[in-house]
Amino acid sequence: MATKVVAQPGESVDSLIRKFNKKVQNEGILQEIKKREHYLKPSLKRQQKIQMARKKYIRSKF
Repeated sequence: MATKVVAQPGESVDSLIRKFNKKVQNEGILQEIKKREHYLKPSLKRQQKIQMARKKYIRSKF
């Protein structure tokens, strides 16, 4: 999986870097790397999933 940013004629390097950062953020690459950084036991994954569902439910009520 390669993330590419194509330069338009006359486009500055700064704008290319901003485009690249935005693309990486939208694809969730950094979040995936952070998630894979440490092993998480399946039981803890389930607990985390339940906690996130509770948070979403509480947020949706207010």
